Amino acid sequence: MTALLLLIPAAYLVGSFPTSILAGRLLAGIDIRERGSGNAGATNTFRVLGWKAGLGVALIDFAKGYFTVRLLAAQRLLSALPALPEGFPSPLMPILLACAVIIGHILPLWVGFRGGKGVAAGAGAVFALQPAVAAICLAGFVLVLGSSGLVSLASLTAALLLPLGSLLLAALAGRPPEPVWTIFTAAAALLIFLMHRKNIVRLIRGRENRIDKLRFWGRKKHEPASSSGKNSQQGNQRP
Repeated sequence: MTALLLLIPAAYLVGSFPTSILAGRLLAGIDIRERGSGNAGATNTFRVLGWKAGLGVALIDFAKGYFTVRLLAAQRLLSALPALPEGFPSPLMPILLACAVIIGHILPLWVGFRGGKGVAAGAGAVFALQPAVAAICLAGFVLVLGSSGLVSLASLTAALLLPLGSLLLAALAGRPPEPVWTIFTAAAALLIFLMHRKNIVRLIRGRENRIDKLRFWGRKKHEPASSSGKNSQQGNQRP
């Protein structure tokens, strides 16, 4: 029980590290949540502060999820703590840590519980838990982003592929899906969809803003890139 009491709050606090907000304050003296889309995530940082800041925020948020799960769920650390409750499913501890770091990213303690949408931190956590499933999600994300420039649509695609990819890999391996992992992937996908509900409405209406500089293909040569520079303030997109 001590492991639960110590490690899960620790994972939440790491997830709460406000990467984009610190970037806004340090690089431009602003609260990133008051500019662009108002979201404290990597995409809004990209729009407001430029691609270097956006990429840096994305990598740090990814690392929050990845290293938190990898380090706190390490067998060496868990074995040094008092035993978990009898009957506690062994795969559940890393999944609980992943949930904690994602919730910390969305509801960060340090900045009034107004954070990002959990995509980058969640991606890092999934890569730590199941790299093959994460690779499927990443492939879907890149394909959709590269063809559309819509970060929200790419994030939703990756979220949808999380439970579907898990089921597919289990079927290909000839084994039943792990119940704990299945519940986690379905819940994580649902959470991402809930966090993007306004984006979904704009996507349906054809009013979602795209970042054309992130489109690797599908953009006509004469079509100007838009919605991507440091001075772009158009974004209502909140991926």
